[in-house]
Amino acid sequence: MNEVWIITLLIVSIFGFLASGVWVGLTLSGAAWLGMAIFSSRSAGDAMAITIWGAASSWTLTALPLFLWMGEILFRSRLSQDLFKGLAPWVERIPGRLLHTNIVGCAVFAAVSGSSAATCATIGKMTIPELTKRGYPQNMIIGTLSGAGTLGLLIPPSIIMIVYGVTADVSISRLFIAGIFPGILLAGLFMGYIAIWALLNPDQIPPAQSRLSLREKLYESRHLIPVVILILAVLSVIYTGFATATEAAAVGVIGALLLARLQGSLSWSVFIESLMSATRLYCMIALILAGAQFLTLAMGYIGLPRALAEWISSIGLSQFGLILALMVFFVLLGCFLDGISIVLLTMGILLPTVTAAGIDLIWFGIFLVFVIEMAQITPPIGFNLFVLAGMTKKELPYLARVSFPLFLLMVAGVLILYFVPDLATWLPRNMRS
Repeated sequence: MNEVWIITLLIVSIFGFLASGVWVGLTLSGAAWLGMAIFSSRSAGDAMAITIWGAASSWTLTALPLFLWMGEILFRSRLSQDLFKGLAPWVERIPGRLLHTNIVGCAVFAAVSGSSAATCATIGKMTIPELTKRGYPQNMIIGTLSGAGTLGLLIPPSIIMIVYGVTADVSISRLFIAGIFPGILLAGLFMGYIAIWALLNPDQIPPAQSRLSLREKLYESRHLIPVVILILAVLSVIYTGFATATEAAAVGVIGALLLARLQGSLSWSVFIESLMSATRLYCMIALILAGAQFLTLAMGYIGLPRALAEWISSIGLSQFGLILALMVFFVLLGCFLDGISIVLLTMGILLPTVTAAGIDLIWFGIFLVFVIEMAQITPPIGFNLFVLAGMTKKELPYLARVSFPLFLLMVAGVLILYFVPDLATWLPRNMRS
């Protein structure tokens, strides 16, 4: 079977390049070039040049470096410390304590960015140094951040939801509303995992620093005011239609600079350091994204996604069997493609099958985001893993291992979503037209 040889070549070439020390972005480009050179008549070099230029010059992608810069400014100012000062009194009594700031921080920032990579990188810049300094275990810091970063795709506004809504011809606003309860569910599962792990491993959690009364907690929450103002500013310009996500990211940068200046923590050296650090991190992410785009193009010419989608459609499964098969299919496809490419390459083939099975298209959109989230922390091309690798200098197998419990929680989330579909459909069904 030709598809088996294609998959084998891609997997072997990707792991071979990575094992030899080749950069991730170049690894993806190299695997794509091999696939096109062997299995397609299209000129691989010409396609690579056009695709990488297109990926690098995307206006929409401009939001990512801006959000990264905003995170760097927050990291170098007192705002990141204030985030912990404001949240710490409320989570100190919960098992796991400050580890929950990873989940809460990602859930909040997800409502600003709509990007998994931006959420993971921005919150990671603030929480990894703070939690490490306080003595929390590295595997839990990185693992929970990796999983929680995927909330950037589920909690609206979400770029993936926009792409799916256009492709499936369903209301994007209803998709956004449908993602609220599943987003809360997933964040709750992550926080529950942290609590259970902390109860089983109490010696690995640093002791509570203090116990405050309700009045004292409310007083400490004043430290959250600057961060809340910044988030509300970014959200308001998006939801009022005053600005696009990219323009809102620029508002976030300006707001972060103003707040840091008002706090007295913005100097010329801090400005330059934050800009250069954000540039380095974005260059790493952009190279990976360009490689992923070229791999997507190569697989499109080879015809692998279409062949696999047609095969699933021809099996004739029950509704539950179809959902399980699609979950495995999308996770496997996510090992080689980014989320937007998965939607664009497969929806035309799969949507008639999904509709014939009686599956609500709003619900299916949320399911699709869930399984694409899983792919964000699945090697060899788990985008969140690569972002964390660039930030922490940890190896990919280690990052995949500490993220695996969060992957299992996402599987549990999909099953809950299937058996309780109203989590995704009740709000959009009852919203005003």
